[in-house]
Amino acid sequence: MSDALTLPAEARERAGKGASRALRREGRVPAVIYGGKEEPITIHVEEKELIRQLMTGHFMNSIVKIEVGGDTVRTLPKDVALHPVTDRPVHADFYRLARDAKIEVSIPVVFVNEGASPGLKKGGVLNVVRHDLELVCEADKIPGEIEIDVTGKDVGDSIHISEITLPDGSVSAITDRDFTIATLVAPSALKKSEEEGSDAEEVPADGVAATEQGPDSDAAQEQEDKSSDA
Repeated sequence: MSDALTLPAEARERAGKGASRALRREGRVPAVIYGGKEEPITIHVEEKELIRQLMTGHFMNSIVKIEVGGDTVRTLPKDVALHPVTDRPVHADFYRLARDAKIEVSIPVVFVNEGASPGLKKGGVLNVVRHDLELVCEADKIPGEIEIDVTGKDVGDSIHISEITLPDGSVSAITDRDFTIATLVAPSALKKSEEEGSDAEEVPADGVAATEQGPDSDAAQEQEDKSSDA
């Protein structure tokens, strides 16, 4: 599970575009906490700290404990809007978590034991179809990543969701099909070599034999007759 993060915040006294612009000029990012059958809380957080946590790479899949007004609110980040030019955060949304809540999250996949894959050892390529899995998880059991073991996988094999043992408290959000996560394919160079080999086998046998026969026999006989006449 991703480690819980802590994000200090302050309550927003004023809402609206003008107030939000003033906060951004002061290095703060306006945000809101909603959900959990409670009234939304408008807050603002320090821009530098928000960026630092975003750069961890697992911010969006982590429980974030927001400290505001002496209270701690367990949340899950739902969206961080970025400026289209500067990429600086301009607004953040956090979903309040009940202790027994189940939520849908996107969890990255990581492939392990690549050295134990016969297909990869001989030059095959792992074609990743899904870099993330959509899971429904218990709020306090959100995994940081899903490990997928490729031991024994050969060229032509596929990895489906049915093969993956998900962590306790997590199930796939997609239940109507056994979708593909990755396939093991031959590299282009190997494919080209196989195609060239196939083309070579299709050359007519009589054509090859003619090349191996040497000089044309009729031409040789004609030369011999000319020598006799002389």
